[in-house]
Amino acid sequence: MVMRGRARGKTGKVLRIVTEKSRVYVEQVNMIKRHRKPRSTTDAGGIIEREASVHLSNVMPICGQCGKPTRVGRKALEHGGSVRMCRRCGQQMDGV
Repeated sequence: MVMRGRARGKTGKVLRIVTEKSRVYVEQVNMIKRHRKPRSTTDAGGIIEREASVHLSNVMPICGQCGKPTRVGRKALEHGGSVRMCRRCGQQMDGV
Protein backbone atom coordinates (compact mmCIF):
# COMPACT_ATOMS: atom_id res chain seq x y z
CA MET A 1 0.00 0.00 0.00
CA VAL A 2 1.26 3.47 -0.88
CA MET A 3 1.28 5.70 2.20
CA ARG A 4 2.43 9.07 0.79
CA GLY A 5 2.22 11.13 -2.37
CA ARG A 6 -0.14 11.35 -5.31
CA ALA A 7 -0.96 7.62 -5.24
CA ARG A 8 -1.77 7.55 -1.51
CA GLY A 9 -4.10 4.71 -0.47
CA LYS A 10 -3.62 2.62 -3.63
CA THR A 11 -2.58 -0.99 -3.39
CA GLY A 12 -0.99 -3.33 -5.88
CA LYS A 13 1.48 -6.12 -6.49
CA VAL A 14 5.18 -5.24 -6.30
CA LEU A 15 6.67 -5.72 -9.78
CA ARG A 16 10.33 -5.07 -8.96
CA ILE A 17 12.59 -3.48 -6.37
CA VAL A 18 15.65 -1.37 -7.18
CA THR A 19 17.75 -1.69 -4.01
CA GLU A 20 20.55 0.65 -5.18
CA LYS A 21 18.13 3.58 -5.39
CA SER A 22 15.63 2.42 -2.71
CA ARG A 23 12.78 2.46 -5.23
CA VAL A 24 9.90 0.06 -5.87
CA TYR A 25 7.57 -0.44 -8.85
CA VAL A 26 3.97 -1.24 -7.89
CA GLU A 27 1.40 -2.52 -10.38
CA GLN A 28 -1.01 0.21 -11.63
CA VAL A 29 0.40 2.81 -9.19
CA ASN A 30 2.13 6.09 -10.19
CA MET A 31 1.31 5.69 -13.89
CA ILE A 32 3.20 7.90 -16.38
CA LYS A 33 2.92 8.39 -20.14
CA ARG A 34 5.92 8.09 -22.44
CA HIS A 35 5.95 9.17 -26.08
CA ARG A 36 7.76 6.47 -28.01
CA LYS A 37 9.13 6.74 -31.51
CA PRO A 38 8.51 3.82 -33.92
CA ARG A 39 11.74 1.79 -34.18
CA SER A 40 10.89 -0.61 -37.02
CA THR A 41 7.96 -1.77 -39.12
CA THR A 42 6.74 -4.09 -36.34
CA ASP A 43 7.09 -1.54 -33.49
CA ALA A 44 4.26 0.97 -33.83
CA GLY A 45 5.33 3.49 -31.22
CA GLY A 46 2.85 6.04 -29.81
CA ILE A 47 1.95 7.03 -26.26
CA ILE A 48 2.77 4.22 -23.82
CA GLU A 49 1.49 4.22 -20.25
CA ARG A 50 3.63 2.46 -17.63
CA GLU A 51 4.45 2.45 -13.94
CA ALA A 52 7.01 4.83 -12.46
CA SER A 53 8.92 4.03 -9.30
CA VAL A 54 7.91 5.04 -5.78
CA HIS A 55 10.41 5.51 -2.95
CA LEU A 56 10.60 2.52 -0.65
CA SER A 57 9.88 4.62 2.45
CA ASN A 58 6.45 5.53 1.02
CA VAL A 59 5.10 1.97 0.80
CA MET A 60 4.15 -0.64 3.40
CA PRO A 61 3.27 -4.32 3.01
CA ILE A 62 -0.27 -5.44 3.83
CA CYS A 63 -0.65 -8.24 6.35
CA GLY A 64 -2.62 -11.24 5.08
CA GLN A 65 -4.11 -11.89 8.52
CA CYS A 66 -5.32 -8.45 9.66
CA GLY A 67 -5.51 -6.85 6.18
CA LYS A 68 -3.90 -3.58 7.27
CA PRO A 69 -0.60 -1.94 6.30
CA THR A 70 2.06 -2.86 8.80
CA ARG A 71 5.72 -2.62 9.65
CA VAL A 72 7.69 -5.84 9.32
CA GLY A 73 9.59 -7.58 12.09
CA ARG A 74 11.84 -10.65 12.17
CA LYS A 75 11.24 -13.77 14.23
CA ALA A 76 13.95 -16.40 14.73
CA LEU A 77 12.96 -20.04 14.27
CA GLU A 78 14.18 -23.04 16.26
CA HIS A 79 16.01 -24.62 13.33
CA GLY A 80 18.07 -21.48 12.66
CA GLY A 81 16.09 -19.57 10.02
CA SER A 82 13.94 -16.50 10.36
CA VAL A 83 10.59 -15.32 9.01
CA ARG A 84 8.96 -11.94 8.53
CA MET A 85 6.13 -11.16 10.94
CA CYS A 86 3.44 -8.52 11.21
CA ARG A 87 4.17 -5.94 13.91
CA ARG A 88 0.46 -5.20 14.28
CA CYS A 89 -0.98 -8.67 14.93
CA GLY A 90 2.18 -10.78 15.37
CA GLN A 91 1.31 -13.31 12.66
CA GLN A 92 3.84 -14.75 10.23
CA MET A 93 3.86 -13.03 6.80
CA ASP A 94 6.03 -15.54 4.87
CA GLY A 95 5.41 -19.17 4.09
CA VAL A 96 7.96 -21.46 5.76
